[in-house]
Amino acid sequence: MIQAFFRQLRDFLNITLFVLGKTQFTLWSIIYIVLLVTLLFYLTGKMKSWIVQGLKVRQNIDVGISEATGSIIRYAVISIGFLMILQSAGVDLSAITVLAGALGIGVGFGLQSITSNFVSGIIILFERPIKVGDRIEVNDILGDVVNISPRATTIVTNENISIIVPNSDFISSTVINWSHTDRLVRRSIPVGVSYGSDPEFVRELLLAVAAAHPGVLDQPKPQVLLDDFGESSLNFLLRIWTKTYTERPIILRSELNYEIFKKLKENGVEIPFPQRDLHIIRSGSINAE
Repeated sequence: MIQAFFRQLRDFLNITLFVLGKTQFTLWSIIYIVLLVTLLFYLTGKMKSWIVQGLKVRQNIDVGISEATGSIIRYAVISIGFLMILQSAGVDLSAITVLAGALGIGVGFGLQSITSNFVSGIIILFERPIKVGDRIEVNDILGDVVNISPRATTIVTNENISIIVPNSDFISSTVINWSHTDRLVRRSIPVGVSYGSDPEFVRELLLAVAAAHPGVLDQPKPQVLLDDFGESSLNFLLRIWTKTYTERPIILRSELNYEIFKKLKENGVEIPFPQRDLHIIRSGSINAE
């Protein structure tokens, strides 16, 4: 009875589903291939994690390089392992040329962007124009890089919104990296005062405001430049350096503006508004019809 059951099960699993080239694909060969491929992907995923952790901890290699190395090794092992699985399943590898041709057509017509993003991701991970933790601006998107994968890069904005940017954008577009070498950046705060103000006194007040703010660095030193003689004001630029406010420039400018306004008001320095002199010329009487 049991032997009859196993015989029927074997006959059922050996039913030919389709033929590709010289290879007959049975239900058993499909199950065999699917199980081994699933196991292959699982084991190579574990292998990638082990490689990345090993490179970071033992070799002190950057996260991006570790991820790229692990991904390339994993894809290579998957490719070789997949061919070995097909051979062990008795698949005629000459039939793969048919699938390769179909895949080539698919890449040519529908997968160009995926291929471009993948290649761009490898370039980014190895050349490192950007890396995890950088403050960047690309295509009017400003935020911090939190993840770089072979296909896309994740940027988190100040509003805590995650934006997925295709890697090809970083290769084909202009990218502003605010922290390529470090997070030290300079900001300029424009300030206008009335022409009756003493420029040296204004300079001292602005430097005092900069020195009192915890986010402004002592080195490099803040600077105050007399930038322009405007129509209604003397225009200054307060230049400061910061590391802690790299990702929050608007907050820094706002806090400094509050303190500048308070300091100028306390010391009697007027912040002017646009003024115009109006001259009326009387040239006789006006005739009304």
